[in-house]
Amino acid sequence: MATHGAHPARTGWVGWIYFSAIVMVAAGIVQVINGLIALAESGTTYLLPSGMAVQVSFASVGVSFLVMGVVLAAAGIGVMSGKTWARAAAITLAVLSVLGNVAFFTAYPLWSAIIIVLDVLVIYALAAHGRELRRS
Repeated sequence: MATHGAHPARTGWVGWIYFSAIVMVAAGIVQVINGLIALAESGTTYLLPSGMAVQVSFASVGVSFLVMGVVLAAAGIGVMSGKTWARAAAITLAVLSVLGNVAFFTAYPLWSAIIIVLDVLVIYALAAHGRELRRS
């Protein structure tokens, strides 16, 4: 029997949504750390296997990681409160985070791999089951 306006019972996926929100806050913190590391290494010279020295500036990368980290953490907090706009923003930011970390994977392989895996989990949980948190 269907009734209008009734919401289905909460499922175990709500836990995944909270997990995703917490992971987003944690990923935001890691992104901030990533940005600080990039800023600290600004103006680093790398020696390529071919013997060529390459001057690399990570300053703009560091600032973008800092900003993305703060926004990711804020979106994670919004997701915890069940806001639809925060869920859409969180998915968008997680996709951008994956793309950014893929682009700079060679500079920070461990941090980038961790963030990519966590972002994929966030995207799945929010896209597939994000509505359940709003109903609770």
